[in-house]
Amino acid sequence: MPSDIITITTTDELSAFCERAKDFPYVTVDTEFLRERTYYAKLCLIQLAIPGDDRNDAVLVDPIAGADMSLEPLYDLFRDENVVKVFHAARQDLEIFYVEGGVIPKPLFDTQVAAMVCDFGEQVGYETLVRKIAKATVDKSSRFTDWSRRPLSDAQKLYALADVTHLRDIYEYLSKRLERTGRKPWVEEEMAILLAPETYVVDPESAWRRVKVRSNAPKFLAIVRELAKFRETYAQERNIPRSRVYKDDALLELASTKPKDERDIGKSRLLLRDARKGPIAEGIVAAVAIGVSCPPDKLPKVPPARDRSSMNSALADLLRVMLKAKAEEVGIAQKLIATASDLDDIALGERDVLALKGWRSEVFGLDALRLCGGELALSCSGSSVKIIEL
Repeated sequence: MPSDIITITTTDELSAFCERAKDFPYVTVDTEFLRERTYYAKLCLIQLAIPGDDRNDAVLVDPIAGADMSLEPLYDLFRDENVVKVFHAARQDLEIFYVEGGVIPKPLFDTQVAAMVCDFGEQVGYETLVRKIAKATVDKSSRFTDWSRRPLSDAQKLYALADVTHLRDIYEYLSKRLERTGRKPWVEEEMAILLAPETYVVDPESAWRRVKVRSNAPKFLAIVRELAKFRETYAQERNIPRSRVYKDDALLELASTKPKDERDIGKSRLLLRDARKGPIAEGIVAAVAIGVSCPPDKLPKVPPARDRSSMNSALADLLRVMLKAKAEEVGIAQKLIATASDLDDIALGERDVLALKGWRSEVFGLDALRLCGGELALSCSGSSVKIIEL
């Protein structure tokens, strides 16, 4: 019953649960947060569950109601490598814990990644796994909750807790399946990006690389770089969304018009009103000036686009056919093994391609190279494609 749900609001309570969790092989974790009005996510709720059916085996941790509570006991559990930390689509949850506590849970298991290599399709949702594996449904009525408001209703608590209770069944099923199929190392390989601290830190110096530009002119890119750097720094320092400073379309407009003062800035069609004066306007003028005066040896360098005119399109088509056959054979979404761009690069002779590395090499890459080298051929047998040794 909802009234039986345990909500932790003190450090001692959290410490007691986390110490108990260390006696189990895994703990499932989820968070509820808000990010619409801030740069960094505002942590509103943490859900935790360990194996078992007792009411003490699944809890809510409320950092808002427990404003004085330290999360260090949880971070200590995250550092315990004897306990697997299980998430679904962990990227944003992990960013919160890295920013707030400087910790990345290890060992880590992401059920979305695991499901992709277990024939559940690409980026499968939690509700789908609950339905297919746990044979249950998720009540969606509290999906659009403002998780920063208190008190939480019984329905909201139930909704939040379901994110980790069903996750236990999903983890146990996927973990056993990975062991049975020998694909556990594949998932561990995919975890490398999630475990890398740089995944969760946006360096203002490199923020410009996230801006989609139509021109690769070095001077133009130098101004884009400085405007993106100022925006990122300003947003981080004030904990506001970067779009509240100025959006990408306004940034590109500024890089083109190169305003020298607030009067020039006032002519912008795309800037928000608050950005036309004060510290943002001053920052824009300064950033543009730095970009304009950037010396030649400091200009951004963008790798030239690959010339695909010499690509063997017939070979690329054969690689697509092979990929489809391989994906069906192993039961994995094609895009997870190789993208269309990967196939074109291989056909062009590129070898520094993700599809040719790690488990992807075992599944597809090695045979793709043999196909390119004339060692393999493809043949149709009814509705299936066969790979033939030459």
